[in-house]
Amino acid sequence: MRNIGLYNALRILHYLSDPLETELVEPIEESIEEVSDLEVEENAGLNKALDTYRKIIEKGDGKEILTEKEQEKLEKRIKEIEEREVVENVEEHDPIEIPCEKGKITIGPPTLTRFEKARIMGARALQLSLGAPPFIPIPKTARISLDIAMEELEQRVIPITIRRVLPNGDYQNIPIDYFD
Repeated sequence: MRNIGLYNALRILHYLSDPLETELVEPIEESIEEVSDLEVEENAGLNKALDTYRKIIEKGDGKEILTEKEQEKLEKRIKEIEEREVVENVEEHDPIEIPCEKGKITIGPPTLTRFEKARIMGARALQLSLGAPPFIPIPKTARISLDIAMEELEQRVIPITIRRVLPNGDYQNIPIDYFD
């Protein structure tokens, strides 16, 4: 905030001062020691989270005062949370491919999700609208390229592989034929 005030003061002086009567102004130096001497609490985030947790529990039931038993239970939970190990360094993990053995899908549901279906049909409809040849004879009921893409997906003739990824980076490439 101090810098903004200094900026505004200098800006006003710039517009109001006479260019012939300019004077040099000594810059104000802030002490770096003052900033570095500030003590940063080691577990500030944890303490803030615990305080918030305590407030939620105390006001959660609609009661203002907790009984001694409830207070002891709350303090016990907070102590358990404080004693938990804090993971600061995450070990590097090289993502590996999980093989599809005999049509077995190990990541996610055995069927295509609605998001996967939408992505496949949208991409294929775009290809068809840009002139790609269809993999099936065009049905008489098809009015737009999306209808053709839906029919191709139902017949499982689109040569596509779905990649499902786990949070740790491991993945599984699943051919569209393996889905129910």
